[in-house]
Amino acid sequence: MQFSTPLIPGRLIRRYMRFLSDIELEKGEVVKAHCPNPGSMLGLKEEGVRVWLEGNDDPRKKLDWGWRLVELPDTFVGIDTGAANRIVAEALAQGIDGLTGYDTIRPEVKYREKSRVDFLLSSADRPDCYVEVKSVTLSRQTGVAEFPDSVTTRGAKHLGDLAAMVAQGHRAVLLFLVQRSDCTQVNLAADIDPAYAEAFAQAMAAGVEVMCFACDLSQNGITLAKPVPFG
Repeated sequence: MQFSTPLIPGRLIRRYMRFLSDIELEKGEVVKAHCPNPGSMLGLKEEGVRVWLEGNDDPRKKLDWGWRLVELPDTFVGIDTGAANRIVAEALAQGIDGLTGYDTIRPEVKYREKSRVDFLLSSADRPDCYVEVKSVTLSRQTGVAEFPDSVTTRGAKHLGDLAAMVAQGHRAVLLFLVQRSDCTQVNLAADIDPAYAEAFAQAMAAGVEVMCFACDLSQNGITLAKPVPFG
């Protein structure tokens, strides 16, 4: 996934009301930017952290800037949770090991009660495959990425929905996309959301599969990289 315009560096002043941030650009101008991340952004929203913004000239959007990356000493971190599906969509089109051989790839398909699965992979000669993507940005221990970074009732519901699909004879995959390049393992932040950890254990026992992938990140774009282990 390539960014549509060159990113501009700045320093974070504050992130507030979940979806807003004030950024000081290198020449001293302070701008308001959309923060496309509803989570806590634990470890990524400290005052003064170096960030990268994407300009926006779409008159339908209220803000001229979108916050895309945090630059830490050893890695960029992609904070746009909406970008995760675009990254995975491109990778699915090119072929992800373990998710190839399907005739159609459909995004945002309604299923269950008031749910949409991120991708539904279908083929005439095999069961459907339901793929739920989760963007992972939290790391509190060197080399370990964790999900979630805040309580996610919606995420726990998704796990139950995936388990229900397995019970109906389909395949279901929870795909953790680590939007940072300094982690070699994914784990659950069970202390942050014990209910999610319990729902995860139940989903795994029901036959839901887990896949984890790192990302290659730069000021130009983000692409899916090599698989990393879970646990």
